Amino acid sequence: MIFVDGVGIGDCSPDTNPFARACTVHLRAACGTLEGSAVRGGALVVPTEATLGVPGLPQSATGQTALLTGVNAARTVGRHIHGFCTRELAAILDGASLFARVARGGGRATFANAYTPEFFRGERRFLSVTTVAMKQAGMAFRGLDDLARGNAVYHDMTNRVLRQRGYDIPEVSPTEAGRRLARLARSHDFTMYEHFLTDKAGHDQDMRRGVTLLEQLDELLDAVLAEADAGDLLVMLTSDHGNLEDVTTRTHTTNPVPTMLWGKRREAVAGEIRDLTDIAPALVRYLGARGAIIGAVHV
Repeated sequence: MIFVDGVGIGDCSPDTNPFARACTVHLRAACGTLEGSAVRGGALVVPTEATLGVPGLPQSATGQTALLTGVNAARTVGRHIHGFCTRELAAILDGASLFARVARGGGRATFANAYTPEFFRGERRFLSVTTVAMKQAGMAFRGLDDLARGNAVYHDMTNRVLRQRGYDIPEVSPTEAGRRLARLARSHDFTMYEHFLTDKAGHDQDMRRGVTLLEQLDELLDAVLAEADAGDLLVMLTSDHGNLEDVTTRTHTTNPVPTMLWGKRREAVAGEIRDLTDIAPALVRYLGARGAIIGAVHV
């Protein structure tokens, strides 16, 4: 799973939508109106409702909790929650996230992102939903040593952010980052990579930055698909809410998000997805059906 924060399906206008302006092979399929699932540019694209039937603009924390658990977190807590994980959301995540389910079922799950020494020293005051889900599942986090060995991917793909912060980590291309992600995916039953700079570019209404990020993501995705065995690996790209697809506003949008699928049994998985709460159950059933999770077909 490649989780890209803050990207929805918007009008295919290069004046307002970086997806329409970026030179991409795969991600352009997420541009323009979709009435239902459709194959575009080799991807099976499922417009996925992100408001979850709760008034107001969808937000990251509740959207990500819904995506990882299948629980309508916004409805459960009575509102959309932005930013970081709260105690209410942690209670929903506990034992119910994809990481926890895969581990409990005997499968191998991992989070591909590398964390800095500040995280391991406990200097982060607020934690993301994905981080809390990993902690609760008792899974090991990847650090900069893993990144230097090619066994992790940083959230900006290239390591430039780390180098700007003074870390002596070699810069890599998005293509090399994609190859590393594919290698991790081949050795695990469930692998997740998180990229959130797209949401920041959307809030900044930064068309140029948005285009650059999408082109880098497309390069990473192209490498993942080139390295992946389509007969054995399901690749999913999805999001938690809209934002970057409309740079006329600094806020999130109510647009559906694109769930894009490539590879093994993608039609069966796509057929189960209507909103964010459908993604985790669909993936658990997929993993159970292929024997990656023992006794976890029924959710």
